[in-house]
Parts: sequence; C-alpha cells; structure tokens
Amino acid sequence: MNSNTTVVDGITMRWEEAGDGMPVILIHGIPASPALWRHVVPRISGARCLAWEMVGYGASIPEGHDRDISIGRQADYLASWLKHLGVEQAIFVGHDLGGGVAQIAAVRNPGLCRGLFLTNAIGYDSWPIPSVKAMRMAGGLVRHLPDSVFKQVFQNFIKRGHDDSVRAEEAIDAHWPNYRDHGGAAAFVRQVKSLDVQDTLSIAGDLPSLGIPARIVWGVADTFQKIDYGERFASDLSAPLQRIEGGKHFTPEDHPEIIAEGINQLVAEVSISDTSDGKA
Repeated sequence: MNSNTTVVDGITMRWEEAGDGMPVILIHGIPASPALWRHVVPRISGARCLAWEMVGYGASIPEGHDRDISIGRQADYLASWLKHLGVEQAIFVGHDLGGGVAQIAAVRNPGLCRGLFLTNAIGYDSWPIPSVKAMRMAGGLVRHLPDSVFKQVFQNFIKRGHDDSVRAEEAIDAHWPNYRDHGGAAAFVRQVKSLDVQDTLSIAGDLPSLGIPARIVWGVADTFQKIDYGERFASDLSAPLQRIEGGKHFTPEDHPEIIAEGINQLVAEVSISDTSDGKA
C-alpha cells in the first residue's frame, strides 16, 4: 500500500491506498491504525482500496489535539475526506470503532455508501467494553503511566483480542510505535474519553432502512464484541453472517483471507447491482 496525506478543512488526513476500481474504504478501530488491513488489502481484487486513518489515531494522533474525535465526528471527517478526493460512492468496511464510523456515515450520507461490510464492529449498546470503561474512569492516573508500563497494558489488550499469537506480536509491532511516538498513555486516554455509546444508539433504528448490500463476518470467540451483535447486524441489514469459529476480535489480522473473501464477494455483488441498474 502507498501512504498518502492531504489537508481537509485544516486537518491533515492520512490513508494507505492500493489497487484500482470500485472504491473500498477500510476503517480501523482502537488501538489500531490503517496497518490493521495490511494482510487484507493485497487479497482484494477489482477495487481501489483506501485504508483511512481516523483523526486522533495512529500517526494522526497529533491531529486529535483540541478536536472532537468521537465516533460520530469521525463519520463527518470521513465524509469530508471522501468529498475532497472526489469519491461519490464507495463500499465501507469497518472493524471495531471503524464499524461504528461506517454505520453512522452510511446513515448520514444517503447514496454515499454502496455496500457495508462489518467485522467484529461496535454498534447499538455493545461498547465501550468494560476494560475501556475502567481505563476511562481512571484516566487521570492512566494518562501519567510511563511508556514501559503502558506498553504492558497495550500488549495485554492486543493479545486478548487475537487467536493467533504470532499475529498478535506482529500487531503490537505495527501499532505500538504510534503511541510511543505520539503521547503514549495520554493519547490513549484522550481516545477512550471521546467514546459515547449514543453515537451508535442514535442511528441504530436507521440500519434496516439503508437498503444496501451488506455482509457480516464475525469471530465467534470475541469477548470484546459478542457474536450476538453480529447476529443483530445481520438481521437489521438483511445480510449473510459468516462465523469464524475460534476467531477473536482482531479478525483482519488473524483471518485476512476470510475477511478479504467476504469483501470481494460484496464488491462483486455491488458491481452486479450497479450493472443491472445501468450505473456501469
């Protein structure tokens, strides 16, 4: 993937890009970055993949200072970025917090989202998870943790969400440097303090009326985002649900071939729909 930056409304936005064809927007969660999709994007065909970095996350942590980095606001940042790039329609792919961003952006911008793919995503009242709530409540203490201590917290969090221990270590190497270089525990506390469950509750009732192709892929053993929520998404979006038995939270890293296969199927479905509608 190629790294890119542009300035939108005074905010430096970053993304990784590869391929050509239908735009597919991949949105990470916490405590990740676009690197979450590093093994997924090479397996996607017939699409222009753009792995967007949320404002205040990853290498963009500094852009979050003195800005609203809530999930609801991220959806607005995403829409503004797509408009800036001239992308009029795209498939949204979201994991964890990124799934919440994708849902909100789809509801708020009719016609922008041509297809929705969710994997172990937040939604409804599924978040913030208890460990994140605890860190938010103890934010005054957590933010002052030295990097050596916070890294242990970070590593434990990552490992709990992986069923592949090798990929877990790789994920730590991929995502930790962003915290090490941009504020450590204080940056993480700023992120968790921005989380508001009302952002997804406010649009939950609109999901059944989106009327777009959708697919749900879920790690069944995820203790962060339970399979019950994957089933609820599948019902509300009239979408097939693929269960990854034994899969935990970080499915794009542990099971990239399954995630990419699902995205490819959605790209094909949307392409067929566009052709039948005379859009291609």
